[in-house]
Amino acid sequence: MSLQKYIALIDCDSFFVSCERVVNTEFQKLPLSVVSGERGCVISRSREAKLLGVPMGIPLFQAVEKYPECIYLSANHYVYTLISNKVMKILKEFSPNVEVYSIDEAFVDLTGLTKLYKKNYYNLVKDLQRKILEETGIPVSIGVSRSKTLAKLASDKAKSTRERICLVGNSKIKEFLSITDIQEIWGIGRKLGIKLKGLGVRKALDLIEKDDLWIKSRFGKNGLIIKSELLGNIVSKVSNEIELPKSLSDSKSFLEFTSDLNFLKNELSIHIHEVCSRLRKINSKTSLIGVFLKTKDFRTNYEKISLEVPTDFEFEVSKYAFQLLEKMYSPNILYRSVGIVLEDFNSTKNEQLLLFDNEEKRLQKENLGKSLDKLEKKFGRNIVRTGFVNKEVPFKQGFLTSPKDV
Repeated sequence: MSLQKYIALIDCDSFFVSCERVVNTEFQKLPLSVVSGERGCVISRSREAKLLGVPMGIPLFQAVEKYPECIYLSANHYVYTLISNKVMKILKEFSPNVEVYSIDEAFVDLTGLTKLYKKNYYNLVKDLQRKILEETGIPVSIGVSRSKTLAKLASDKAKSTRERICLVGNSKIKEFLSITDIQEIWGIGRKLGIKLKGLGVRKALDLIEKDDLWIKSRFGKNGLIIKSELLGNIVSKVSNEIELPKSLSDSKSFLEFTSDLNFLKNELSIHIHEVCSRLRKINSKTSLIGVFLKTKDFRTNYEKISLEVPTDFEFEVSKYAFQLLEKMYSPNILYRSVGIVLEDFNSTKNEQLLLFDNEEKRLQKENLGKSLDKLEKKFGRNIVRTGFVNKEVPFKQGFLTSPKDV
């Protein structure tokens, strides 16, 4: 007799806010919101901020005016990534089968772990929840059920419970679905939810009671997959295989508008190093480089170039990126941001060398890139600045390294 499959979804609570409280303990129990940038929107709120009424997505200038009691911090994605990696490391040590779904969510296959740890599912995830909090400072909500879709629903419900844990076993699935609004289901958005309600499907239970022909004729194969998962059948398995992203990008609005080309190059070089570092972490190289330049009045210029030889090296990416930047740049225009986009990735595990490729130079570039990553890991982000350097442009932290200085 095969083991019954159970899946958990671990969801970090108000993740960006929780990270800020780990770094700055003085923000504990204070109304706190994280915004996407100096001219951005609210992207994460503490419970105290929610009680004040701060809505998700509100522009910063409006939030400050309407909710002055709240503290607003600009997002620090580098710190969030480091803390996320710590959380995911704990999960991977706990179970051999973990699927990282996003920076703050992961599916964990619990099958067989009750026997391994000699605990029931509740105590199993309760100990995991406690371990994550003690070692990272991040509170998490956990949903456990028979499929990913049910685990996601259970995780959402867990957020409103005192223990922040919700288990939905076989005997409770129908009761659980009877109180679940159709729009709460993972994969059914607002538009589709409205359509389903118009057809009399208001609760999740209403959907699973429809026959397959009715569902397929209206919503196709995806509708049948959702129904099957709601019934507790695992259609989408937990997979720890890492899929390459479609693209990597990095950008940040300037504190002041500028038309200084040297400043734009320096800012672009920072973003180039960030995406190249992330590219090396997933053992990939890029074959397409894009640069976007946003003006003061929010017009966006974008240029891209395809490479014959894939790369993950800052100085090579910079060479092409600066050419694209200069092509778009006008000294008579004020700009608010510049950014880099990398696409068309190739895994370095399956990399084929060109016939006339210089192996020595290739290894030098790879070793230099890895050295930059090690320095940053040890001393902090932007401890080394790569790419274009202009001594007249001030920097607040770190030091600069140009190609000729390396």
